[in-house]
Amino acid sequence: MIHENHSGSLRQGLIVFIFLAFLTLVEYFIAITNQQLLLLTVVAVIKGGLVMYFYMHIYKLGEDGDTDQHSYDWKLRSNRLGLWLFILSDAFVFGGLLVSRFNLLGLTRPDLDQFLGLIVTAVLLVSSFFMNRAETQMAQGNQKGFLVSTSITMLLGIGFLAGVMGVEWANAPFSVGDNAYSAVFFMMTGMHAFHVLTGVIFLGIILNNGRRGLYSAEEHWAVEAATVYWHFIDLVWILFYPALYLIGRLA
Repeated sequence: MIHENHSGSLRQGLIVFIFLAFLTLVEYFIAITNQQLLLLTVVAVIKGGLVMYFYMHIYKLGEDGDTDQHSYDWKLRSNRLGLWLFILSDAFVFGGLLVSRFNLLGLTRPDLDQFLGLIVTAVLLVSSFFMNRAETQMAQGNQKGFLVSTSITMLLGIGFLAGVMGVEWANAPFSVGDNAYSAVFFMMTGMHAFHVLTGVIFLGIILNNGRRGLYSAEEHWAVEAATVYWHFIDLVWILFYPALYLIGRLA
């Protein structure tokens, strides 16, 4: 039964990824055809909801379990709550950046490479798919699958950083401190890139611990925490991507 449940999680992860990929393409084509702000907002909210509920396991916060405060099960549920409190507090930072973006720029946007934005977004979405697989495979006790999927996630995260910091920053039509557009762009992408970098470091730690056999199918909280954090990074970009690349007319 446990194996069947985790097999179902793998299928679920694939289905969610397909929906996210499809909705991202819908966003892109809405932006280059008719710039419907309401539609772009609705699509971003749907994508965010899918990531939060399925990839970030928000439904697990309500799970019942052992009431013994010394048990692993009780500590796991407490750790989940603590992680989500951290994520909520961190979300206020990104929320403030989004508010600043619309307050300063209104319904205009910087002249960025939309195709590059689509590519780096796709890279991050694929990385979330493999992170979901990594966690599910560890829950199945598949050590090799966990190591492979985590390694792929790390490489994709580094690829995302290279695309944003190495390509987009270099080709941006402004420099740091030029105007409001540069301030918004570099703050939003810089803060997000910092979180991606910390996520890559986090993945490196659990990858090393996984090689040492420190996790099992029954006890792998660190893997779950890294997974939720990585999907949080994805969630933030799901909102930042349309705000920077798609919504509004060119300045």
